[in-house]
Amino acid sequence: MTTGEAEGFELRLERLLEAPRATVWRCWTEPVLLAQWFGPRSWRTEVKALEPRPGGASHIVMHGPNGERSDGEAVFLEALPERRLVFTNAFAPGWIPSSRPAVVPFMTTVVDMSDAGDRTRHVVRALHWTAEARERHAEMGFQDGWAEATDRLADLLGTLRTGPGDGRGPHLNDIEGDPP
Repeated sequence: MTTGEAEGFELRLERLLEAPRATVWRCWTEPVLLAQWFGPRSWRTEVKALEPRPGGASHIVMHGPNGERSDGEAVFLEALPERRLVFTNAFAPGWIPSSRPAVVPFMTTVVDMSDAGDRTRHVVRALHWTAEARERHAEMGFQDGWAEATDRLADLLGTLRTGPGDGRGPHLNDIEGDPP
């Protein structure tokens, strides 16, 4: 794993994942898979909306072990299958500027996926409106939080077969219903 120094308004985490881009993409864009890895290990993730297309909604609620709740709504700005996802909390669905009382537009997230041999280079970039917002996000634990979530993603990828007969756990098409 490599983590870049925050430059300007950006925080970044980069990792090589032992899976093809198509599988990583599915873990980002299918609610049942996203719920299994997104967030800290001790938290439960609930995916209320996930429409990976420009203007599509994302609504993810994370529930902490002590009753904490992190309610994140965003809109996708870009969704290039198996390559890139871009989403922001600056808008609500329908391109309406975010007006939730407790939400100040905070950042835009860019997730890039590219081939690295038989692995996927996975880069998460958080782009902030101000240097102060970037610093606040860093202090909130961006690096540790995304590293833990990416570890969980890598663990999930290790259990998924990408094709019939490869001998690794259930096939992606066999997963349905609520995550364990």
